[in-house]
Amino acid sequence: MEIRRQGDVLEIAELDPFLAELLRQVPDSTNPESDESAAARLFSLPAVESETELCSEWKLYVEPELRRLFQTATETVAADLRQLNGTAKPFANCTLRIPRKHAEAWLSALNQARLVIAAKYGFTEAELSDHYRSPIGSRRDLGLFQVNFYGFLQEFILQELE
Repeated sequence: MEIRRQGDVLEIAELDPFLAELLRQVPDSTNPESDESAAARLFSLPAVESETELCSEWKLYVEPELRRLFQTATETVAADLRQLNGTAKPFANCTLRIPRKHAEAWLSALNQARLVIAAKYGFTEAELSDHYRSPIGSRRDLGLFQVNFYGFLQEFILQELE
């Protein structure tokens, strides 16, 4: 896999089918579904719940806008990921081109996915900090790999924005 900037495009070239599939999962991974801990992590309150007025105002005024911003970012990422669909050779390496103007949406969607996956599996700080863990032997291990892979992509995007 090669990651580089080509003019106003961030390019991930020589993307193998496994990593391409993990990228295709970003939009679905941003959805906390019915997982209360994932939803609470994604839409965390600004204060303890005993501060009812602040928390209710947050839910009324801020959370709907956060949901809209998150949804817009996810839609942008899903549109960019369409270029990974329908390749003539499904097991061949491919290239993903992300317009630089979509970088903020990618950062948002990758962050959402990381938060949701980490909450769903209840990863500890020690697990999230262990970058040498392998092999992938379960769905939970794959989730941890996703969190780390998405974090790596966020780091690349941030470096290219500087």
